[in-house]
Amino acid sequence: MSPTLVRHQLPHSGSMRCDDPPAPVRSRRTRDWAEIQERMLIPLYEAAYDRLGIGSGTRLLGLGCGSGLALLLAAGRGAQVSGVDADESRLELARERLTPEGRPEHTRLVSGGLEAAAPGDAAFNVITAFHPVGCVSTVEGLTASLSAAAGLAERGSAVVLGGWGPVERCATAGVLRVAQRLADPRGGCAGGAGLRPSGRDDLEELADRAGLRPDGSGRVACPFGYADPASAVRGLLSTGLFDAALAVADERQVAKELSEALHPYQRADGTVWMPNVFRYLIARTR
Repeated sequence: MSPTLVRHQLPHSGSMRCDDPPAPVRSRRTRDWAEIQERMLIPLYEAAYDRLGIGSGTRLLGLGCGSGLALLLAAGRGAQVSGVDADESRLELARERLTPEGRPEHTRLVSGGLEAAAPGDAAFNVITAFHPVGCVSTVEGLTASLSAAAGLAERGSAVVLGGWGPVERCATAGVLRVAQRLADPRGGCAGGAGLRPSGRDDLEELADRAGLRPDGSGRVACPFGYADPASAVRGLLSTGLFDAALAVADERQVAKELSEALHPYQRADGTVWMPNVFRYLIARTR
């Protein structure tokens, strides 16, 4: 099995991202994402993989694969995996994870269309887009990406979409409001990339727009837990959901206000714990 990782400019398809920060900052936050934040979504990955029976017969394409943890988990179940992401630094980490012996010939990085991710003549039979829709523009980008990816899949293939659960069951939702307020104090969606509350039918609407047929859904607990407030700030900033705020406000101010918003979730031992419920939708290609 040869993992395939493709660099491709899918609009805002990366891990929870809204805007791309400068390269040095992006590199630092890429490490924070991989080392602190990404593991919070493991229950979401595993629940979807269990539901679909991911294994040796799976040919999986991960849209917005980021630093590759979801791909690694699928590969560990025997799946043949391919990944697409616009962020070169995250793809580099994915390569390190998927080829630990340092054999670059087993990983392909291609600048081009989604077709470059196809594993030879074999079509994909599972497509994943795990990372929650947090920006209005993300929906638009994902719709086009999902439609294009569906054209590389077998008819009836599973497409997994991930999203936030009900706002009242996501403690992190209140913390993320800091990002929206700082990005646009007037309460709008700055540059069209503002955060918005998750709707009950967001995933179903996205599937419909991409020409997919819904075929079941589920909910899973994905608590965000951190060793201390500083780690929580670093982890949350790595999601990309604060990039619009950082573009108009000083980083120290953003970090300060984020730290204050985290106070209700700090435990006596200094750890930070925020319970969340995430949704996933299984859709099918037509």
